[in-house]
Amino acid sequence: MIIMDALPVALLGALLGLDVVTFPQAMISRPIVAATIGGAFIGNPLAGLTIGATLELLALGMLPFGASKYPEWGSASVVGGVLYASQASDPAGALAAGLLAALLTALVSGWSMVKLRRLNAAHASRERAALDAGSADAIVGLQLFGLTADFVRGGLVTLLAMLVFTPLVSAIVANWHSNPVYTRGLVVTIAIAVAAESIWKIFHVVPRARILFVAGLVGGITLIFTR
Repeated sequence: MIIMDALPVALLGALLGLDVVTFPQAMISRPIVAATIGGAFIGNPLAGLTIGATLELLALGMLPFGASKYPEWGSASVVGGVLYASQASDPAGALAAGLLAALLTALVSGWSMVKLRRLNAAHASRERAALDAGSADAIVGLQLFGLTADFVRGGLVTLLAMLVFTPLVSAIVANWHSNPVYTRGLVVTIAIAVAAESIWKIFHVVPRARILFVAGLVGGITLIFTR
């Protein structure tokens, strides 16, 4: 993949990465949404939804609260969705390789968010006198700086991930000879186990969480069988 091919995907990753904590925080950066958009971006939304649902199971226990450290799923899910959707006929190993790329990207992108916070803090320190004086220009400037920096961060992470993982995923798929049924089954089993552990933790701290979970499960199953 050349840079010009990856730039549109990088722009999408920048936009969805921006949603994680900066703007508009509309949940479009959740893996099931971002990966589906990534797959649709190259004409295969169903593949994007498949890997997005799997990533969502892995991401259930990681929520972007406060200054905690967490993987950045928006940009990473775009990478995973595009890479998986680009593999024609869903060959064996494509889902596993796409997930690996997305998870590694999420970790690197989460690290980049920590660096961005430090950059924002340093910039705010330089504007301390203007902020203490109540300068509206200083406040707006800081907001615009943070928005722009986060947009650039997400775009660069997505661009680098696409350039690195596109040939890597293709090489993995080309040399993957295991039964695709077993491969996908193992991946989904691991994702379900991680999600179950996350849900179990929520059951212990959120009032009536079990009732809400059962109600949602029954409602989802009902929708499936009545469509």
